[in-house]
Amino acid sequence: MSALGHPKLSTGPLQSVSPSPALTARATRDLRDPAQIVSRNGLLRTRIVVERKKVRLAGRDLWALTYNGMYMPPTLRLRPGDRMEISFENKLDHQTNLHVHGMHVSPVGHADNIFLKVEPGKTFTYEYTFPKSLEPGTYWYHPHPHTLSAPQTAGGMSGLIVVDGLDRYLPAPLRGITEHAVALKDFQLVGDQIKTSHLKIGAPTTRTVNGQLNPRIRIRPGETQLWRLANIGANIFYKVTLPGTKFHIVAQDGYPVNRVYSVDSMVIPAGARYDVLVQGPKAGVSELRTLPYNSGKAGNQFPEATLATVQSGGEPMRPAALPTAFAPVVDLSKEPVAARKTVIFTENKAGTLFYINHKQFDHNRVDFRAKLHTVQEWTIKNDSDEVHSFHIHTNDFQVLGINGKPQVNYGLRDTVDVPPRGNMVVRIRFLDYPGKTVLHCHILNHEDEGMMAVLQIDK
Repeated sequence: MSALGHPKLSTGPLQSVSPSPALTARATRDLRDPAQIVSRNGLLRTRIVVERKKVRLAGRDLWALTYNGMYMPPTLRLRPGDRMEISFENKLDHQTNLHVHGMHVSPVGHADNIFLKVEPGKTFTYEYTFPKSLEPGTYWYHPHPHTLSAPQTAGGMSGLIVVDGLDRYLPAPLRGITEHAVALKDFQLVGDQIKTSHLKIGAPTTRTVNGQLNPRIRIRPGETQLWRLANIGANIFYKVTLPGTKFHIVAQDGYPVNRVYSVDSMVIPAGARYDVLVQGPKAGVSELRTLPYNSGKAGNQFPEATLATVQSGGEPMRPAALPTAFAPVVDLSKEPVAARKTVIFTENKAGTLFYINHKQFDHNRVDFRAKLHTVQEWTIKNDSDEVHSFHIHTNDFQVLGINGKPQVNYGLRDTVDVPPRGNMVVRIRFLDYPGKTVLHCHILNHEDEGMMAVLQIDK
């Protein structure tokens, strides 16, 4: 029996054993992009089967929680205005459900309704109608049943969603360039099983890219590629860098930026995504790495690790001119504010219970209200000694300031870190969809232990 009281999600008799050390490997195989299920004539229709199954992973046969029998399931690829129908079959011994993270779509009925429960042995049909205004970029899908989000996601249940349309903002020479999914998933091992209960965020963990251990990414010197960097794990942070090469960010959290900006490294909390242009370095080998990262004195220290090996070779290309101005973005900073709210993140001294406004999550209680088609300003206060992330469903938000420092508005976001003992001011416009939805810390251990609240959007 796991700590959550769900027997089959535990890793069996080995549960008291500490996780195995992180696995490492030399780069011997090329990066494999996930299979894709693509919408046709405005409809993406597919079937997702959830089951516990042995998969070949990091050179070993391991028990994992899978979508369609895969640790790295297919990418769902669609266009703004499309519909999506998913026949979702639960072969686990526990309830589960499905969340399309970051997507602007209805939170009720058969759509992105995380209050739904798909019981063991049952099949449920999810039906989504996306607006034509849906932003192009990278999203993802994962389970969202309260108290089970972390175990199921950590067990392997997560995959990518791509909304096409970024090309229209790129200059003509960069349309149709090679693109790669760089989906960051990690797992802790106990014996031959991926650990799903008693998860310790700072324990040794094996980091994979598209479910591969240190794959080789090939690029020509000077070639421009589009990489979709997405942290689709349950809890941990990545501080991603490719030494000597800059990341040129064209979209963040599925939202194209108004101007391309360049960085040497990016902190990517669980749930966040960056679409970046990368230009091939001079011929040779370099490593895509995650750097050491400390999430605070009550948090965790994450060690440096190799994610992938980048091999630059072949006929050099003249580096393309990169865009500067990019996509139009929403600016809520001058909009009239209908209401102001304060959201306070706290935790107990042991770091085992987590709160929003000093309350633990209760799906029967409405914690915040908003009126459709209005803008609210929220102050997110982190009254703890570790980083927490702020994530809200249904509508993205604009970050106005962090710790009193104004933030550049490159575009809206859906998952942003709030520093320890710090604060963040955001504005949210509630568009298109009334109903009951949630906000939470996207460190899923924290969400499962109470750091989530209900938001009711009224007509």
